[in-house]
Amino acid sequence: MAGSGSAQLRREPMLLRVENLVVEYGSGVHRIHAVSDVSFDLRRGETLGLVGESGCGKSTLGRAVIQLIRPSAGKVVFGDVELTATSGDALRRLRRRVQLIFQDPIASLNPRRRVGDIIAEPLIIAGVRDRAERERRVRAVLEAVGLDPELVLRRRPHEFSGGQCQRISIARALVLEPELVICDEPVSALDVSIRAQILNLLEDMKARYGLTLLFIAHDLAVVKAVSDRVAVMYLGKLCEIGPAEQVFKGPAHPYTSLLLRAIPLPDPDAPLPQSVAPGEPPSPIAPPSGCRFRTRCPLAEARCAAEEPQMRELRPGQFVACHFAS
Repeated sequence: MAGSGSAQLRREPMLLRVENLVVEYGSGVHRIHAVSDVSFDLRRGETLGLVGESGCGKSTLGRAVIQLIRPSAGKVVFGDVELTATSGDALRRLRRRVQLIFQDPIASLNPRRRVGDIIAEPLIIAGVRDRAERERRVRAVLEAVGLDPELVLRRRPHEFSGGQCQRISIARALVLEPELVICDEPVSALDVSIRAQILNLLEDMKARYGLTLLFIAHDLAVVKAVSDRVAVMYLGKLCEIGPAEQVFKGPAHPYTSLLLRAIPLPDPDAPLPQSVAPGEPPSPIAPPSGCRFRTRCPLAEARCAAEEPQMRELRPGQFVACHFAS
C-alpha cells in the first residue's frame, strides 16, 4: 500500500471525481504530507466509506473535497464543475450542494445561539429572505431527524445530549437539501448505544433526500454497515478500494487485513484483538520511500523501499496498491 495511480477511477459520469489530490502543510524540511496523490470517485446515490488509523489524512481529505482546505495539487470535480478552479461567490453557491457533518457534534454548534437560528443560518447565507419559508424548512428538517421543533427551536446546544446535538448537526447539513454530504466520523464521539440510532438516521436521510455520502471513520464495523464501497487509507495514501462486501470478505492489502483483524468480536470468551500493526506510524513530515506501509508490513521486501506500488485491479471492481497482493 501507500501507492499511487488512478486505475480505480471509473469511466462513467460521476457526481464527484477526485484526481491526484495533494494536501501539504508548512514548507521546507517541516512540510507535512497530509494527503498524497489520492484519487477516487462517487456515483450519485452511493456511499463510500473512507477508513484508516487516526492521523492518516481522512478528515483532511474530506475538507479538501469541500474546499475548506485548498489542495496543493490535483483537482476535485463535482458534477461538471471543477471545485479546485472555483472561488468566491461561485464556490459559495456550489457549497449549497455539498455539506459537511463534523466529528464533534457539540463543538460544531455555537453555544451562544439558539438551535432554530443555527439551522436557519445556511438558508440566510444562501439568500432565502422569506422568514416564514426559512421557519417552515427548519421545522421540516427537525421533524425529519426526529426532533420536536416546539421543544428544540428556542433552546441552546448545551441543553441537549451528544446524540441530540448530532441530530441538530445533521439537520443543519440537510436544510439546504444538498446532493453530497461528507460525514467526518459522525458517530465516533457518541455513546455506543446512540451510534446505531444516528447510523439508521443517516440511512433514512439518504433515502429521503437522495443523498450521496462520503463516510469517514476509523471503525470498520460502522463502515461495513453503511457503505457501498470502501477505501482504505494509510499515511496520506490509498491502499485499497472496492465494493464493501468484497473488501471485507477478501481483503487484498496487508494493512486492510490487519485492520479487519483488529475489530473486537462480540464474545467475552474470544481473545482480544492484536494491535493493527507493529510499531508506530511514520511521521508525515518524512514518510518512507516506496511503499509507506513497508516499515510495518509483514510482507515487506527490498523492492518495497525502492519502488512505489501502483493501483491495479486485482478482482473486478477491487483495486489494491501492493506489489505482493494476489
